[in-house]
Amino acid sequence: MDLVKRSLKHIWNPCSQMKDYEQFPLLVIKSAKGSYVELENGQKLIDGISSWWCHSLGHGHPRLKAALLAQMEKFEHVIFADTTFEAIVKLSEKLANLTKTLKHVSFASDGSCAVEIAMKMSLHARYILGEHQRCKFMALENSYHGETGLALSVSDMGRFRAPYEASILPQAFLKGVPYVSSTDDPLWHDCSAVWPALEAQLNPHAATLTAFLVEPIVQGSAGMMIYSQDFLKRLRQWTKANNIHLIADEIMTGIGRTGLPLAFQYADIEPDFMCLSKGLTSGFLPFSVTLTTDAIYELFYDDYATGKTFFHSHTHSGNALGASVALACLEVMEQENIYTQVQDNALFLKNLMQELMDETGQLINLRHLGAIVAVDLVNPQNIPRLGHRVFQEALKRGAILRPLGNTLYWLPPLNIERDTLLDLQKITKAAIVAARV
Repeated sequence: MDLVKRSLKHIWNPCSQMKDYEQFPLLVIKSAKGSYVELENGQKLIDGISSWWCHSLGHGHPRLKAALLAQMEKFEHVIFADTTFEAIVKLSEKLANLTKTLKHVSFASDGSCAVEIAMKMSLHARYILGEHQRCKFMALENSYHGETGLALSVSDMGRFRAPYEASILPQAFLKGVPYVSSTDDPLWHDCSAVWPALEAQLNPHAATLTAFLVEPIVQGSAGMMIYSQDFLKRLRQWTKANNIHLIADEIMTGIGRTGLPLAFQYADIEPDFMCLSKGLTSGFLPFSVTLTTDAIYELFYDDYATGKTFFHSHTHSGNALGASVALACLEVMEQENIYTQVQDNALFLKNLMQELMDETGQLINLRHLGAIVAVDLVNPQNIPRLGHRVFQEALKRGAILRPLGNTLYWLPPLNIERDTLLDLQKITKAAIVAARV
């Protein structure tokens, strides 16, 4: 029995309708390096979406690999309760220096659990303070924060939450988010015209919210939707004025994806909680962190008998291999000037997609920020699953795209070569044309 048949016999692939693989077989991966994934048959594919947005430095970065192997020689994992070690101390110091106020770090294994930690800390803080009326959360329309219980409850994505609606906590979602196409959009700089309507939705919840969650500036699963930094700034001012925590879910946007270390820095704000994962280890290992302020930390700091201990725990919390790779990743981002490279390539990436729009006439709604560019496929013929067909045609021609519905986007490694981006453009164009045949 070949490997694909053996795989299909037992494995349930993520975010997949398994019946699809009857017509479009699984890809058998042989190796991956830089911006490319190589298949068993020798074909090389450009990883145009950084393997679900996590390989910020591409595959197999030598410095990250070296950090992983060096830590392996010491130890792979030791219970993180009652222990510490050099790599995680250095990592925590670097993370604490990313912002002015987020100085305390809690560790988990994946982004969804980092969000859970932030939400639970917020609720627990209210419990300690006796603010029992503050037990609700609010998020933006079209938001996505993960697929564990609390995180799913603040994700406004029907295809993810509909089957579980009866069991998840009902939350409120802010409608009318001021979306923009780029930082050149007037709404990016000033959303005063729409803010009163937004504030009118917020005010009825002011007394009962413990926290408001945002994917800062870019909503990934919604289709790489970009919104006004002025809106985020005003939202932060509103949460502060009303004693509501702001949780920044930087799992996709953090560590350079938007051109700044953290996307909320476009709005010149700081939240009460920040969640990081994905690019934090450049996809090497499942590893996530939740950062918070002195004020939150000190609420829990007391004698054991007071019952203020935050008991959330993960077996692999503070995993040594993940910490060592994350530390190396942050060092590479700084020392190899990756943030600057993203800013320098942003217009180049946008122009490539604009050319594709002009040449095909089959794309609309261009939006871009940093190393993110997205468009929507025009589909007047109502071709079923057009985005999926583009994905299939792109694979045949040498690129992994995997559109979000009919939203086509590039989210490549931050250090990708421009020649590779040119190749990605050619492959994408051919795939768009072929998908309609």
